[in-house]
Amino acid sequence: MYAVVEAGGRQFELSAGRFIDIDMVAAEPEQEFVFDKVLAIISGSDSVMGQPYVKGAKVTGRVINHVRDKKLVVFKYRAKKGTRKRTGHRQHHTRVFISKIELNDKVLSESQDKYKKEDQASE
Repeated sequence: MYAVVEAGGRQFELSAGRFIDIDMVAAEPEQEFVFDKVLAIISGSDSVMGQPYVKGAKVTGRVINHVRDKKLVVFKYRAKKGTRKRTGHRQHHTRVFISKIELNDKVLSESQDKYKKEDQASE
């Protein structure tokens, strides 16, 4: 079972127990993050498609940390002019662990969060 959600202007295929890197959002690590723009929930013959979004559907995850992508080198060059300019760019991402997929407050798919910090696991 998986859900197709929209985040940051792009569509992602999410399933419980997986990680996803989305464009950086204003959320602290260990904070819950909810994807409410669910486009479809795919589960064999019990699939639900939204028009454009599925009503009552949400995907819940937990922010693991904020990371930066590999450096992308931008090289500008003008032929026969001796002009060369080299710059770089590193995109910021937020890594989210997907914990459950819900439809109308009914949990369709859930995963045990084995990536919690040790001090929170003992509570």
